[in-house]
Amino acid sequence: MMEGFMKRIIQSIVFVFVGLSLIAFAGCAKKSADENKLIIFQSKVEITSQLEEAAAAYQKETGVEVEVWSTTGDDYFLQLRNRLSNNQGPDIFNLRTDAEIGQVANYLEDLGRLSIAGRIAPDLLGKTGNKVIGIPYTVEAFGLVYNKNLIDASTVTDHNSFAAMMREQKAKGINGVGLSQEAYFLIGHILNTPFALQSDARGFIDRLNKGEVAMSDTPEFVEFARFMTAIRDYSYNPLEVNYDRECGDFATGKTAAIHQGNWAYPMFADYAVDFPMAFMPLPLAGNDKLAVGVPSWWCVNSQVSEDRKARANAFIEWLYTSETGKRYLYDEFQFIPVVSGAAAPSLDPLSADVSRFASSGKILPWAFNYWPAGIIEVHLAPVAQQFFASQMTEAEFLAALDKAWATANNR
Repeated sequence: MMEGFMKRIIQSIVFVFVGLSLIAFAGCAKKSADENKLIIFQSKVEITSQLEEAAAAYQKETGVEVEVWSTTGDDYFLQLRNRLSNNQGPDIFNLRTDAEIGQVANYLEDLGRLSIAGRIAPDLLGKTGNKVIGIPYTVEAFGLVYNKNLIDASTVTDHNSFAAMMREQKAKGINGVGLSQEAYFLIGHILNTPFALQSDARGFIDRLNKGEVAMSDTPEFVEFARFMTAIRDYSYNPLEVNYDRECGDFATGKTAAIHQGNWAYPMFADYAVDFPMAFMPLPLAGNDKLAVGVPSWWCVNSQVSEDRKARANAFIEWLYTSETGKRYLYDEFQFIPVVSGAAAPSLDPLSADVSRFASSGKILPWAFNYWPAGIIEVHLAPVAQQFFASQMTEAEFLAALDKAWATANNR
């Protein structure tokens, strides 16, 4: 009996040893498989397939496997935050606003030591305090994208000439200026202008958050409401138009101008557009500048291993400095250069115009980056929808915007 007992003990020990060995082997195999891998999670859907191609090219050149996670829909940041908090975060991810930076500050690696960080204008870098945590994808801009065959931009310099242009276009059966139903394209981008024209946009927003100032009492916003009325009176109802149709109507000459960004240019490719186009600023209060900003920053997860951080840093450097990386960045992604000395060989007309405005200093900030998180979709868009669905007066429109802002700030 003792002999049988000892035999069972020995078998158990062997079984445990083998089991532990297999677990250890599996762990080593997993570690080995991860040793040369990099994971990227980013939200700019327009470049997903091109980024996957760049990842394959990077693996071919360096041997490092790059896995690109994609997302559909508007919940990218929620997904990212959940992944980070569950220690399942990617090595590289992107952030789009100061508010997002603030919410995941504990997961942001210092990128100030990257060679390219010192060759990018400080105002374009993503920062938390004095720490550089984001490398800009590119710069983008929005304003009035117009058909040069239909509009002489030199004659549209203030509200009166803007409204006159709208009336003239309507008389010819053409929409003067088109918006679309999506929250940013309906109200978020165009409302940026009166904020950006304040002498201290961030300070004004802080006071607005506290209820110390009101849009309805501020001249630039009073005039903004007049611009919105002109659009409502002389163009189509944007609530009935989505982004695709907005761009399609412009590409086919049904609309003379749209309030959009240079990101819209690829939408025109399917229409074989044969007319010249360019940007002109929304001439609110005589404004002659475009709203230029950074759509996203590349960030590195500070909570992953040092090896993974090093691989993440190396990939970002490769993207901005190697011949292959720059080819993807400028030819495939169609990004406008942000690194000094870099040049894009073939910018589309709108991106070239953005570069021209930026290099001449005629730029407004993206003030909406300082607005309360989620305010555009949840609070401002419903007000704009009500405005375009009714005959709401300008005073009522501004009062409703002020009320929405107070609600967003729990006042």
